[in-house]
Amino acid sequence: MHEAEDDPMFEAHEHDETEALITVRDWVRYAVTRLESEEAFYGHGCEDVLDEAVWLVSGALKLPRERFEWFLDASLTESERQRLAELVERRAVDKVPTAYLLNEAWLGPFRFYVDERVIVPRSFLAELLEERFSPWLEQPERIQRVLDLCTGSGCLAIMAAYAFPQAEIVAADLSDEALEVARINVEAYDLQDRVRLLRSDVFSALGGETFDLIVSNPPYVTAQVMAELPQEYRHEPALALAAGEDGLDVVRRILSEAKRHLTPQGWLAVEVGHNRALVEAAFPELPFTWLATETAEDKVFLLPASAL
Repeated sequence: MHEAEDDPMFEAHEHDETEALITVRDWVRYAVTRLESEEAFYGHGCEDVLDEAVWLVSGALKLPRERFEWFLDASLTESERQRLAELVERRAVDKVPTAYLLNEAWLGPFRFYVDERVIVPRSFLAELLEERFSPWLEQPERIQRVLDLCTGSGCLAIMAAYAFPQAEIVAADLSDEALEVARINVEAYDLQDRVRLLRSDVFSALGGETFDLIVSNPPYVTAQVMAELPQEYRHEPALALAAGEDGLDVVRRILSEAKRHLTPQGWLAVEVGHNRALVEAAFPELPFTWLATETAEDKVFLLPASAL
């Protein structure tokens, strides 16, 4: 919390400011005003201030977002108002992402537990997994083993388990803390028998294991971008973001080692954000296929094992 909150006069002002906020609608409006006045950045699941305010208010009050409008004129209790006042200030002033405040993040219909041990799930691979990488994977039912490298919260591994219900999933990460969060999510989806969590520095702990599909949303933020990140991203573990001067430190390792861990007809899919030009310049010999989703293009490349 910011230092001013230790001042009794500040607390009295805050109480006076929010005591007139009675309904859910009032609090959404107030949250929008506070977030905008403090120049919050929206990049952890929402694209604009209204969506962020609705998420924060509905999540704090445990209201279903798909029926949120039903509750807009409902009155809040004193304890609910106090909790919302605290959360709005932490989001607006301290720049804590809403996902951490609520311990939840969403990828499509999938809800995941998150805290500051992992980055907030956001991946273009999620949409591709929901589509089972159609049309590139012509026979998705033949996918028997999937590896999710740099799994973080385990979100992509869990989505892979749903996309390929016949497959065994391995979820690997270097961070023990991230794997603790991933375990919470794997157990929440009751996938302990199908998703194996593994501490591994890229492929280091995988021995001779091979996979029909490897997906990875690795660290890929360049040094320059790391230095310029909005404050919201400072709450995330740098280990999951920073990847050297050009953002390709981990991608290079993946590309150099992936072939040994792919079946002959296997595929590698890696998310690299805005780094397409850097990737193509670093690996001009590789025939990358750049995939498009509903929200973006050129953020994920796909390679067959035969091209590596």
